[in-house]
Amino acid sequence: MRFEGTKDYVATDDLKVAVNAAVTLRRPLLVKGEPGTGKTVLAHEIAKATGAPLIQWHVKSTTKAHQGLYEYDAVARLRDGQLGDPRVHEISNYIRKGKLWEAFTSPQLPVLLIDEIDKADIEFPNDLLQELDRMSFDVYETGETIAARERPIVVITSNNEKDLPDAFLRRCFFHYIKFPDRETMQAIVDVHFPGIQKILVSRAMDIFYEVRDVPGLKKKPSTSELLDWLKLLLAEDMPLDVLQSKDARKAIPPLHGALLKNEQDVMLFERLAFMARRQG
Repeated sequence: MRFEGTKDYVATDDLKVAVNAAVTLRRPLLVKGEPGTGKTVLAHEIAKATGAPLIQWHVKSTTKAHQGLYEYDAVARLRDGQLGDPRVHEISNYIRKGKLWEAFTSPQLPVLLIDEIDKADIEFPNDLLQELDRMSFDVYETGETIAARERPIVVITSNNEKDLPDAFLRRCFFHYIKFPDRETMQAIVDVHFPGIQKILVSRAMDIFYEVRDVPGLKKKPSTSELLDWLKLLLAEDMPLDVLQSKDARKAIPPLHGALLKNEQDVMLFERLAFMARRQG
């Protein structure tokens, strides 16, 4: 199996190499990059391209590694025991399978997405080392061992909010998704908006990359935000001359709420427009 992207996902050559290398080595593919660059969607597209089931584990700040294996509900068992429920005699009735358990026992080779691993505490990736290495774990309450039939394709995403342990990194194949250049971005837009007016896209991308280049911007707009903005421009039937205006006093782009996502950045553009008016 070789990943070449899909009709809905534009994969650069270096990304294709990374995915195929990770699949060949059966190493987890650790993907980093700016938010909105398609890290999470990548796992969906790998699953689509290979016809594999997708198992998603979305990590939160409160997520613990053992939740990916299983959870034993001792409280429910105690309650059922007090009520005389016959289910209490079978401990497996109180074990909730985690996402790793699902991936290890899947009848078909799955794609396992561990999304935003850096949201959890620093011990989270360390606690997964042994299971990702051995592709098995023990269920102490029942005495059974859950082992993978075949090593699943594992995609792990990170927004670089915190450093990951070296021991964990050593077990992964790493790829950083660079922000798309203009040519790649054009290909992405063409996938989502086939037949869109080329002049509109050209000017919209001029504005988009100009916004990203503004010094002091707290959050640069991402690929997904450009797509949202284009969708709005089309829905509002925005006149092309509004986008083509070179008047620096109108520094804030139309429908800027799709691109600028905090008040500091909006105020920055308002100051730029104010300074341009004073100088004009």
